[in-house]
Amino acid sequence: MAMFCRSTAFLIKSTRSVPLPYTFAAARKYSAGEQYQHILVDKKGEQGNVGFIQLNRPKALNALCDALMTEVGRALDAFEADGEIGAIVITGSERAFAAGADIKEMQNRTFQECYGGNFLAHWNRISTVKKPVIAAVNGFALGGGCELAMMCDVIYAGEKAQFGQPEILLGTIPGAGGTQRLTRAVGKSLAMEMVLTGDRITAQEAKQSGLVSKIYPVDQLVQEAVRCGEKIAGNSKLVSAMAKEAVNSAFELSLAEGNRLEKRLFHATFATDDRKEGMTAFVEKRKANFEDK
Repeated sequence: MAMFCRSTAFLIKSTRSVPLPYTFAAARKYSAGEQYQHILVDKKGEQGNVGFIQLNRPKALNALCDALMTEVGRALDAFEADGEIGAIVITGSERAFAAGADIKEMQNRTFQECYGGNFLAHWNRISTVKKPVIAAVNGFALGGGCELAMMCDVIYAGEKAQFGQPEILLGTIPGAGGTQRLTRAVGKSLAMEMVLTGDRITAQEAKQSGLVSKIYPVDQLVQEAVRCGEKIAGNSKLVSAMAKEAVNSAFELSLAEGNRLEKRLFHATFATDDRKEGMTAFVEKRKANFEDK
């Protein structure tokens, strides 16, 4: 929920600058500027079936202010309603996926304001989208940035990415799922160490611990994430949503309950035209033509 340090200046000073070939100036033409101030939104892939959201606060290392997260929610709602979109990619820059929440915005908040207004509640929108969401993480994913990545369904990392929950250094704790999702992803010991010390882990350590599924060179990461999105989008969107629901249930249900839900969803696929088409195409040795119904 917070940045690794008290100012972006420390982060800028402590890391080597890298070129940003796919960043903001190049992508600005894809943004609906009149609609979004803090993010860039586009459709990617050969068939335009992958939604693309790029966090766009470069001077603040993509610190997550409330307005930015509100815009992300709006973009996700639009992609959710778009029948052409089968998957969504969220990324930042090569320097920072998101260096954390905007500390200046939170600094003077009171308990009454946070509790009464259910502060950060709407950030969870990313985890409730039915369509699969892929995080393409380059650079810093700290505090709220790490939490945002963990709200996604798949995390791809650039080889120089760093993950961390450093809220303890600011006198607070993660507040957007950090203690919960991190523990489920990497286990109690590593999660506890990261939360209590504020230490970061590298992309390689994140992959070894199960937080990240694949690592790519920095300049190939977004392309590979979009390619994964295209592969997902080529399947039945309806059945993909069922599969996502089944996998997510494993974190909330007992094994017996999860198996029962899986079985019900499996049986439900037999009510879809796409299940019939998929199996028929397999028998006929041709590519399936899914119509998402």
